Amino acid sequence: MGADALGRLGIEELRTLRRQAQEDEADLSYLRRLLHGRVDILRAELTRRSGRTAAANTLLEQLAAILTDVPSQVRNSARHLTLNTPRSEEFQALADELMDDVALADLESQSDVALQAACIRLTAHERMLSGRRQGLQRTVDGCSAEITRRYREGEARVDDLLSGG
Repeated sequence: MGADALGRLGIEELRTLRRQAQEDEADLSYLRRLLHGRVDILRAELTRRSGRTAAANTLLEQLAAILTDVPSQVRNSARHLTLNTPRSEEFQALADELMDDVALADLESQSDVALQAACIRLTAHERMLSGRRQGLQRTVDGCSAEITRRYREGEARVDDLLSGG
């Protein structure tokens, strides 16, 4: 939604839109984390099978190390997100769909080709979710900027906010 469209919304509509975008962003972040974990597990299994690792541990024995986050070298947004299971039915259904691949529950029975295809498929889903999430971040930022502008230019008053108006 562009700045012109945001400028036509009332202050409460802006707050509602921002809050919904923040909730949807948190839901998408949760889904992305699920996908990252699944892809990391698949890649670790492919690496284990290839013999490129010194440890011949089972995947289960490596699970904690596989799922441990390495500190990011990328400067992150100052946003704070609390990750919970998705709130909306849309994102709950998507989580179920993405994680419901029963074949991937038994990695030993899957071929390398099947695991590689699953990595490609899940990575494509992650890219799609990332794009949606970036759009939501732009919406949150746009709403925040418009709300700030209104307070700065006197179109909205802190007294109204404090009195519930």
